[in-house]
Amino acid sequence: MSEKLDLQAAIKDAMQTEKDAMDFYKYAAEKMFDDHAKRAFEILAQEEKQHAHMFFEFYKGDDITDFEAFIAREPDTESSWWKALQQAMLGDFDERKAIELAIDQEAELEKDLVEMAEKIDDPAVKNVYLANARSTHHHYELCMEERSALLGESS
Repeated sequence: MSEKLDLQAAIKDAMQTEKDAMDFYKYAAEKMFDDHAKRAFEILAQEEKQHAHMFFEFYKGDDITDFEAFIAREPDTESSWWKALQQAMLGDFDERKAIELAIDQEAELEKDLVEMAEKIDDPAVKNVYLANARSTHHHYELCMEERSALLGESS
């Protein structure tokens, strides 16, 4: 398999992961009772969509040619984001649990983005991965702040 095909597969995978995160936040926001947490998750969903679009700009495959159609697809029920959310909803799901799931998922995603960036030679694509890793870290911090607010802790 050529370097270009590997890079395109990695870009497609990253684009799907960002969509998975967007779907997680959109769906979780619908289940929130706390208005502040709901708004935070809606903002995070929008930012994840922007992240996916950043990868889409570098995707050369012919299977995804319309970004909005890609984003409008049904959630990938096999993604770690979706499975974690569905599993949590089987129990006593609340804002705290959703935010804790988001914290775990964002930490893992940041790690994966940085690791992938280290493997990429194309400077422009590497920068997209690193920019998304920094933004993902910001999401992690935002979720930590939301959790503290829900628990009544001072930050």
